[in-house]
Amino acid sequence: MLLTDAMTERKRPAKTANQLSVMLNQVLGPERFPVDVKALALEYSKSTCSDPIVEVVGGDFNDFNGMLKSSSDQTRWMIIYNANSTEGRQRFTIAHELGHYLLHRQNQSLFECGDATVDRDIEKEADLFAATLLMPMDDFRRQVDGEKPSFQLFSFLAERYGVSLTAAAVRWVEMAKQRAVLVASRDGFMLWATSNDAAYKSGAVFATRKNTIPMPDTALAVREDLPQYGETRTVAASEWFPRESNAVVLTEMMVATEQYDYTLTLLLLPDFDNVDACFDSEVELEDTYDHFIRNGQLPY
Repeated sequence: MLLTDAMTERKRPAKTANQLSVMLNQVLGPERFPVDVKALALEYSKSTCSDPIVEVVGGDFNDFNGMLKSSSDQTRWMIIYNANSTEGRQRFTIAHELGHYLLHRQNQSLFECGDATVDRDIEKEADLFAATLLMPMDDFRRQVDGEKPSFQLFSFLAERYGVSLTAAAVRWVEMAKQRAVLVASRDGFMLWATSNDAAYKSGAVFATRKNTIPMPDTALAVREDLPQYGETRTVAASEWFPRESNAVVLTEMMVATEQYDYTLTLLLLPDFDNVDACFDSEVELEDTYDHFIRNGQLPY
């Protein structure tokens, strides 16, 4: 199903991205990754819209990561991405701006996307569109089905989809059925943390938006002999989440990321039967856009 200018209802980010994925699967087949999002933006907008994207170019930005802007008569659009960023980040930026084009261009003619962007709602929608387009759920699930979670797996996913290790890990956590929490840290303190729904509902969540939270003293990420890639241990869940029973054991995996100079820790907890018993409504769940933007580490 193709999008057309005749569609006037508010478009949903994931649904819109999935419609594009269906089209790409039909034209290019299932082994079509990573997405050539630059060609997609140009060709798709030209064939389906009366005000197409006519240029996707790199620029030298300091204050923001990407831009979508229209011509003065709003008949043509241009995407500009930060040419100084990595290839994966450029791909995500272009996909993000394509999301603005398909979802939001009826409301404004200029989008400048970066750390200081004010409208968080449309930025979150563009991020969701980009993540869904670059890492569609059906293919992602095929790649991870039957595979044990590990940073080696996330590295494979990052290479397949042309995204960062962090972006692949966040996507896995969001889609995991078991309780899973991903923590980014530096110098012994959490930069951000994201919990999937199962973990959040059981109270396994860190309120990093409002608090400066130290890592546990025993955490792999605070060891002096920090390994660069991958280490795993099992530990009492109460070391990370004091409200968990001492009998509950979680799996802790850690990897150091050279590109952004922080460590990633994945926490895998066993299923929790009575999730409502530990739910804390006062702890607000951070979304992907929040924790990346707030710490200057976009999910690219």
